[in-house]
Amino acid sequence: MSRTFPGILLAIAWVVLLLAGTPLYFQLVMLIVTAIGINEYLDMALESPPSISTRVLSIATLLLPYLGGWYFADTAGIQFGLFAATFFIFLYTIGCYSRLNEPYRFLSRLILGVVYVGVLVSYLPLIRNLPEGGEWLVVLTAITAGSDSGAYYSGRQFGKHKLSPAISPKKTIEGAVGGLVCAILAGLVLAVLLFDKVNLPFILFAAIILTGVGILGDLAESIIKRGTGTKDSGRLLAGHGGILDRIDSILLAAPVLYYLLYFFMGIQ
Repeated sequence: MSRTFPGILLAIAWVVLLLAGTPLYFQLVMLIVTAIGINEYLDMALESPPSISTRVLSIATLLLPYLGGWYFADTAGIQFGLFAATFFIFLYTIGCYSRLNEPYRFLSRLILGVVYVGVLVSYLPLIRNLPEGGEWLVVLTAITAGSDSGAYYSGRQFGKHKLSPAISPKKTIEGAVGGLVCAILAGLVLAVLLFDKVNLPFILFAAIILTGVGILGDLAESIIKRGTGTKDSGRLLAGHGGILDRIDSILLAAPVLYYLLYFFMGIQ
């Protein structure tokens, strides 16, 4: 119950934000979420706690792709923000080189943070601003949540063959198959409920692709946590870890959904 009730509240708040909130309100909420996620990433990636000024500067820098996507409202803005953030990280590392214990590790981990948090989160507002973008994000959430839940219960019941034991020992191939089935069902049900016209072949195709990408996103965060000796990205969400623990699957799946909609559905 300690995990279930907060999870239900988070899901309700997320759906209400997507379907009833204005694009500006969504953008502001995601700005806060991104800043928190960046702060969690810094706690994981930096071996010693940074000073307040370094933390604030790092958060502001890693936010640049998100802010660029917001200002220009397209992928070119994200690319500009990525360039600006990378430039400032190099500048800071060079300027503070003699005071950093391991400058190359500091540089590498911050640049990964720009891509992993700053760039990937930026695609959520881009999708939200598309025609029926809120509905598409609900479908994406249903697919990733269905995959996670299905994989968990299927893995517990039938899991025998490890999916990636070196990265995440508890994940199994049987769990992934069960997650895929649940993801497809969840995506189809939500699409039928939310859209007047449903392209069932596309939903099926997207659900399969997004489930696989979501698993990769989950494993990607596991790599970061194993590499930094971290169990959870944070403790903000009672019983659910941190922000990054909740959105690790969506982080990588959101850009994929954006490009699927762009290239296969012509939505822009």
